[in-house]
Amino acid sequence: MKFEIIRKVMLPAALLAVAAVPVLAQKAKPTPDRDPSTNARNVKPELKEAYKKWLERDVPYIITPEEKRAFKALATDEERENFIENFWRRRDPNPDTEENEFREEYYERIAYANEHFASGIPGWRTDRGRVYIAWGKPDSVESHPTGELYDRPNYEGGGSTTTYAYETWYYRHLDGIGDGLEIEFVDPTGTGEYRLARDAYEKDAMAMVPGGGMTASELMGNTTKAMRDGVYYGNNSYIREQDNPFRRLEIQNGLFSPKNNKFSDLATLATDSPVIDSNPIDFDIRIDYFRQSESQVMTTFTVQADNKELKFMPKGGLETAEMNIFGRITSVSQRRSGTFEDSVSTNATVDELADMRDRKSVYQKAIALSPGIYKVQVIVRDVNTGTKGVREIGFTVPKYDSKKLSTSTMILASKLRTTTDRDIGGSFIIGSAKVIPNMSGVFTQGQDVGFYMQVYNAQIDQTTLRPAVDVTYTLVKDGKELLKQPEDWSGLSDSGQRLTLARILPGAGLPLGTYELKIDIKDRVSGQEIKNSEKFTVVK
Repeated sequence: MKFEIIRKVMLPAALLAVAAVPVLAQKAKPTPDRDPSTNARNVKPELKEAYKKWLERDVPYIITPEEKRAFKALATDEERENFIENFWRRRDPNPDTEENEFREEYYERIAYANEHFASGIPGWRTDRGRVYIAWGKPDSVESHPTGELYDRPNYEGGGSTTTYAYETWYYRHLDGIGDGLEIEFVDPTGTGEYRLARDAYEKDAMAMVPGGGMTASELMGNTTKAMRDGVYYGNNSYIREQDNPFRRLEIQNGLFSPKNNKFSDLATLATDSPVIDSNPIDFDIRIDYFRQSESQVMTTFTVQADNKELKFMPKGGLETAEMNIFGRITSVSQRRSGTFEDSVSTNATVDELADMRDRKSVYQKAIALSPGIYKVQVIVRDVNTGTKGVREIGFTVPKYDSKKLSTSTMILASKLRTTTDRDIGGSFIIGSAKVIPNMSGVFTQGQDVGFYMQVYNAQIDQTTLRPAVDVTYTLVKDGKELLKQPEDWSGLSDSGQRLTLARILPGAGLPLGTYELKIDIKDRVSGQEIKNSEKFTVVK
């Protein structure tokens, strides 16, 4: 920016006197009377009722602050109509069809909320309506419309009390908020207006009754009701992570904030065009299936890229590579069934960099899907270079018959171990195991080979009360059996209807070459049989 120096110039007194004479000689003009009420008013015209309704009643839960400011700044109705059209188009999961599935479902949710959640105020304005409209139907609902005698679980402090009417909504996953979410709504007034609970004690109808509804700690005299927040939501070790007050605030803020993609440019690329860089990132995708219920299958999406594909740059004293991942899942009817987006970082010292480049970066996301045909489009971007890669894969989520012997996907694992407390909320968790797939099927010499699979609907032997299933592992190399071992099922049952096969083959005794691992399963009661196999290679 150029700055100018402004100097004061001193004029001679005579010149000042001469210059002043004509001004003094002029006849003063009368000052006109001004009535402020006659001045032109600079007032922006109000929005027409239709546009005001669209902004305040139709889309308040999904419009972003930036979009809202832009809409209010528009000057003509034509601009507003174009804005509204583009607003819905940006959210259309399949722009190639005439219908906008997102908009149709959104207005269906508003109608449902008004019909089911109204309580003196329209259903769309209630807390339940707001969550339902923004996030859709919960995966399950636990309803207690009249209140009840309630035995608190340990993570709420134990003890018994009486509750107000309340509901607990369960979501397996909400984008940008988390997994396994329990959202509680309480009706303390008995009017039918359920409010989002700040903590688990809001449903306690005995909270203000002296000596009533006390927790286990309060019964022992160690704490008082006034100390509840500090005790049970402070530093007690048995509370769940989602009950931490900061996590509760984070969840509630996420529920009431407009959804927006973290990597909106990748989301646009996934919707608009598959065109990418001339030297795209090459990466692999693996999809695995694990039965969760009769109607839901936990589907895991594993994305893996060679670190050689990524650029390492100095960051915080370490060489760092980072990739952004965006995935969009759509059903055969083109309805959006889920999205995932995240970042994966890989760090190394200067001395470790050469070795780290020879390794891989792996990411996994698990999403519950109904049986059916889908496709997933995944885009990976190198943060340091902006280079992108895209893959689109069709897949079929299997339907598990509740009476038929069946299995999950069989996974060869580069890492396999039981979970610990540190793994809670992390990736690669299946049941009680942490399983990192070896997507290439290539193991270095001396590396242990893990394999993982679940078996469903195995019959129980009524005499031994153990699974009436024979399972045999066979390791074959060059047509010769190197190992054949039966499964004894010791401690492997997750539940009465699910058995887990999780084993590690020591890599120290495996010479170089190609192997085939066969797993034969036979139910002695029903006579059903299943054969699974996977090939892998041991290299130097």
